[in-house]
Amino acid sequence: MKIGYISLGCSKNLVDTEMMIGLFEKHGFETVNHPSRADMILINTCGFIESAKEEAINTILEMCEYKKKKCQYVIATGCLVKRYKEELKKAIPEVDLWIGCSDYENFWKEVSTILPNEKQEDYLDYEERRITTGDKTAYLKIGEGCSNHCTYCAIPNIRGPFISRKQEEIIQEAKKLVSKGIEELIVIAQDTTKYGIDLYGEPRLASLLKELEKIPKLKWIRFLYSYPETITDELIQTVKNSSKICHYFDIPIQHIANSVLKRMNRHSDGASIRKVIGKIRKEIPDVILRSTVMVGFPGETNEDFEELYDFIKEVKFDKLGAFAYSKEEGTPAVKLKEHIHPQTKKKRYNQIMALQQEISKANLQGKIGNTYQVLIENVSFDGKYYIGRTYMDVLDCDGVVFIENKTKKRDKIGTFVDCRIAYVKEYDLVGE
Repeated sequence: MKIGYISLGCSKNLVDTEMMIGLFEKHGFETVNHPSRADMILINTCGFIESAKEEAINTILEMCEYKKKKCQYVIATGCLVKRYKEELKKAIPEVDLWIGCSDYENFWKEVSTILPNEKQEDYLDYEERRITTGDKTAYLKIGEGCSNHCTYCAIPNIRGPFISRKQEEIIQEAKKLVSKGIEELIVIAQDTTKYGIDLYGEPRLASLLKELEKIPKLKWIRFLYSYPETITDELIQTVKNSSKICHYFDIPIQHIANSVLKRMNRHSDGASIRKVIGKIRKEIPDVILRSTVMVGFPGETNEDFEELYDFIKEVKFDKLGAFAYSKEEGTPAVKLKEHIHPQTKKKRYNQIMALQQEISKANLQGKIGNTYQVLIENVSFDGKYYIGRTYMDVLDCDGVVFIENKTKKRDKIGTFVDCRIAYVKEYDLVGE
């Protein structure tokens, strides 16, 4: 049978999808790249915020249309299914199987209920993933769930508390990935800086990174989603002194005003956020800082927003994402008073993004004339440019580098080359 898949939401969800596809391929399924060719379609859903839920439902409905043609089975999995399984089963009876993320231990057992010839037991396995992020780059998930309990977030309800994977299992998986040609590992979890606390009684991210460094032929290591309160001096020094760990910190601060941070149940305050950012930049001058902020949280005053705006203007993050607060059922923030009018939230969001666009352009202009190592991943449609990333750019999150391809060949794909930046094109760099 031929299987097609769609993975929605975050990179952690994508790792789950890769394990599912790896398991199907182990059982003889052929993966196809268009739903019109598939006998079975799998949609791994996100249920984090309202827009993600809408996207997931619309995607499921769209895929169910293919059952009128070649497709025999549609399977929906993931976070949305965990949250609303019974409602979804009633609303979309065309779906043959619903598997929430809390049922992944029995994934193949569930699949076997609709496939009469697939009765043997089997399990999702990190080491049997079908990597979908190219020949050189792979995500490395080091933990599941979250224990932070931010008042706006449903993830602890969906995915449960933070559970770290054993370090030896992670290293074993990493070595296997590298043996297959992977040269960049992107370490992910809901909060990577909490890694190890549940298993070892202390944060072990720095220790894990040092072990990953020892793997021969591994060139780049990144880690994402590091919360400011658990960025230790040891972690900063580990990044500073490494030849493999990219000088890149992704620190989702959400806000800077203490009153807002307190209502969010964040475990940092404005002063500690400023302190850790200052320390990182002092120790690692060429560091790239990425963050995420939320506007329009219940009770956010004009003064709170102005403090956030001025902070962003002052800090000049290299990369910044923003989103407006949305009510998520089952979260404490829904019960807070003084919810912000949608138009006000939209206005504040637009102001932040307009400011960041100016900051980003100025930051990129400062890269002109510099030389960077670039991982070449593709060529442009017309063949005139190679497309790649520097240490400053995370896969599917940040910009890219276009490098003039005078030969119009593809032989540099999958290699690291030196590139001198010539000019800036919106959020991307162009070099030679």
